[in-house]
Amino acid sequence: MSEFDMNSLELDAASVTEHLCESIRKQILITLRHRGAVIGISGGIDSSVVAALCARALGSGRVLGVMMPETESSPESEGLARELASQYGFESIKEDISAGLAGLGCYQRRDEAIKQLFPAFNSEFRAKITIQTSILEKEAMNFFHLHLENDKGETFVKRMPLDVYLQIVAASNLKQRLRMTTLYYHAEKRNWAVVGTGNKDEHEQGFFVKYGDGGADLKPIAHLFKMQVYQIAEYLRIPKSIIDRTPTTDTYSAEVTQEEFFFGLDFYKMDMLWYAMEHHISPVKAAAVLELTPDQVQRAYANIERKIKATEYLRMSPLEIK
Repeated sequence: MSEFDMNSLELDAASVTEHLCESIRKQILITLRHRGAVIGISGGIDSSVVAALCARALGSGRVLGVMMPETESSPESEGLARELASQYGFESIKEDISAGLAGLGCYQRRDEAIKQLFPAFNSEFRAKITIQTSILEKEAMNFFHLHLENDKGETFVKRMPLDVYLQIVAASNLKQRLRMTTLYYHAEKRNWAVVGTGNKDEHEQGFFVKYGDGGADLKPIAHLFKMQVYQIAEYLRIPKSIIDRTPTTDTYSAEVTQEEFFFGLDFYKMDMLWYAMEHHISPVKAAAVLELTPDQVQRAYANIERKIKATEYLRMSPLEIK
């Protein structure tokens, strides 16, 4: 059994960074035979770390950062993305994908589903999806709820039936898929590679869109816990404004954190519990370190395992008949 304490997720940021840069250089220049990297930059911690790593590995002249806002994007994202590009010296461009999404029916299809629950829904409302329970508190299915907010500060919440949930998600996923299409346009135009920005929490638990933000030529941080990505960010001197920003989905018109929408737990506890589970730490020992009960630890272990298993199909290559 491995040792487990409050510092179990700590890594040697300098050596890990150098290994990541060496791997990025080899994968892009030799394995893929491309000349540079294209990254979607959103002002979030993951895309910022990946862009900084690519600039360090390849040189800033071989990195392109693409900002892809749409009608419902946070206005804060563009400013942070530009700050990052300026600090690391790589080119950044802006592609507003609002018209493309409208043409695909993203907003119309989503709103159609929302109106099945809230017939009075209109552009004056902001909407988001959340899970209602912490994964530590009880053994239960994580039912999704639809929240509406208006400018008066009023909030309306209803649990979604499956068909409504699926239509809202399917329509919203057009955002990630159009962004990936846009990245591949710029990558193919230059004979460069698209570099993915998902971390281990997202990649292994299925918090990504297949052939959307999950589509890329390489995924350099897909093996790193979110808390470890923050350590690399500190070492790379990512702007504090980005490091301090609360991770959100930046998908829905009302801001929703990744914890509220999917994970159901803060990143430190989740990553520590996941590390403990992978290293066969008993629930009793993990509970003592994290000031939880053994039952809470066991529920967290089960929840993480369940998400990994349920989303295996997202990580699979297309099936073939032989």
